[in-house]
This record gives sequence, structure tokens and C-alpha cells, in this order.
Amino acid sequence: MRETAILKSLLADVSRSFYLTMRVLPASVRSQIGLAYLLARTTDTIADTAIVPLEHRLRALLALRGRIQGSNREPLDFGELAQHQGSPAERVLLERCEEALAMLGKLADFDRQRIRGVLATIISGQELDLRRFAAASAGRLIALETEQELDDYTYRVAGCVGEFWTRMCRAHVFPTAQLDDKFLLENGVRFGKGLQLVNILRDLPADLRNGRCYLPAVSLSATGLSATDLLEPKNEPKLRPLYARYLDACEQHLKAGWAYTNALPRGCVRVRLACAWPIMIGMKTVARLRTENILDPDQRIKISRSDVKKMMLHSVVCYPWPRAWQGLIRSAR
Repeated sequence: MRETAILKSLLADVSRSFYLTMRVLPASVRSQIGLAYLLARTTDTIADTAIVPLEHRLRALLALRGRIQGSNREPLDFGELAQHQGSPAERVLLERCEEALAMLGKLADFDRQRIRGVLATIISGQELDLRRFAAASAGRLIALETEQELDDYTYRVAGCVGEFWTRMCRAHVFPTAQLDDKFLLENGVRFGKGLQLVNILRDLPADLRNGRCYLPAVSLSATGLSATDLLEPKNEPKLRPLYARYLDACEQHLKAGWAYTNALPRGCVRVRLACAWPIMIGMKTVARLRTENILDPDQRIKISRSDVKKMMLHSVVCYPWPRAWQGLIRSAR
């Protein structure tokens, strides 16, 4: 009971939107998926603490990976890292890391192995990201080189989550349902990639000012641009055709996520809603990004909390009516 309270408290603090999703999940997978998310947020917080030297962050990240994988049993103390957090919630997340690890140790072995597997992939993406952008700064931009690098990154930090989510729900929510598992796994990966690509496109101006460009150099070069050119909002019209193609790719991935959602047993209302909400938010974000100056650092596209709640309520109301339910994605766009 105490562990459940800890999980709810930390999730509510570090991610209000995911907390809403977690609350609707069936109890049979809620704690496992919530715990995996918390540990992933912990590794992400370590990787993103820019004020701490790179080598210190890498050591902390790899030490946590060892604890998650069970190869290291020495208790971790992230007190120093916690002191550098601007967010009180992320500070508490680091301070209470050992409690999350204790919960991991108490799970059934097959659940623990699934969580270890997805976190190994996520951490590999975070480590790669840290090393790739090691020399990046506001005055020294570094871009991904190829589309393959972008695809690999979106898989490591988000696409693999679609696989994890699918396997966890398959084991605990609909173990005997006659489903096309290959279809679910493939589209679950695309679902995750789509959500991550939305984040990359939305956060482009902020990332550029931290020296990171996730739009590949080879694609920028084909349009006559370099990563440095993207620091100037006046270059937005020149970037727009390429950016629009990435937005189209987001939509196609999210549509694959919608196909995934509708391939799940209709009786699994909670899982279907938990999938529908991020797709709707993602589609709404893409629609906004199509009309804004996406190189303006003073603009950050974000769907308001009230709009999110309206979408969630709308989806619940529409669920009993297949035609209205299918129209949810059109209305989000």
C-alpha cells in the first residue's frame, strides 16, 4: 500500500499528463508501467542536468543502469545531482531513486525483465545522445548527420516503449485474445516514434540554443540550410517545406498508433483510452506547428491543460459510438 502511494505521489509530481494516463490503465499493468516511466524519467533527469560535467552525468547514468539491471547492488546517492535540479519534483525523484529500485526488485521476474529490457534501450539512447552532443553549446551547434540516426534515436528513447507497452498489456490485460502480435509490435514502435518526433519538432528552437539539432545535416543541406541557419527565425520559410515533411511523418506514425489502438480488443476500454489521449494531443500539437513560426524561440507550442481535459472527456463520451470514436483523430487535427 505504501509503495503504491509513493508511486502515485512521484508520478503526479513529475508528469501530470502521464499521471492521468496511468490512472486510467487497468490495475494489472498500472504499477509496472508507472514504475518503468519513473525510472526512465530518473535517467532522463540525470542526462539533462547540464550544469553537471558530462563525465559525472555519464557515470551516474551508467551506475543507475547497473542497479536497474541487477549487476550492481551498491545503494546510489544522487544527493549532489539533486541539488542542481531547478524542479522540486525532479529533485525528489533523484532523492527517492532507491525506493523505486526497491519496487523493481519486488516485481515478478517476467515483469522485472521487461522493465529492464526497455530501460536498457532507453539508457543506450540517452548515453549516445550525451556523447554525440558532448561538445555542443549555445555557440557550437552539432546536428545529427543522417535520417537513419534520427530514426535510431526515436526508436531508442520512445519506439521501444511501444514494444514494452504492448508486451506488458498482452501478458496482463488480454493474454488470450486473438490478435496480430506482429502488427501490434510494429505499430507500437511507430506510435512511440511519432510521439518522440512531435517533441523534437516542437522543441527545435530550445534545442538549437543548447547546441543540439535533431534535424539531420544531410536533409538540411538538401534545402540549402545548415543547423546554424536555424537560429535565425527569418529562415523559417526556407525550412518550412522540410519541416512540413517531418510533420507529415509525425501524422503517419500517429495514424499507425491509432490503427494500433483500434486493433486492441474493444472491451479493453482503459488501455484504448490511454493510447488515444497522447495520439489526440500529438495530432493537435502537429496542427499547431503547421501554422506557427517554428524557429521563434519565444514561442513554445503547448496544448493547454484545459484542452487536454476536454479531449479526454470527449473521448470517453464518444467511446460507445464507433463512428464518433473514429472521428476523434479528425477532430484533433
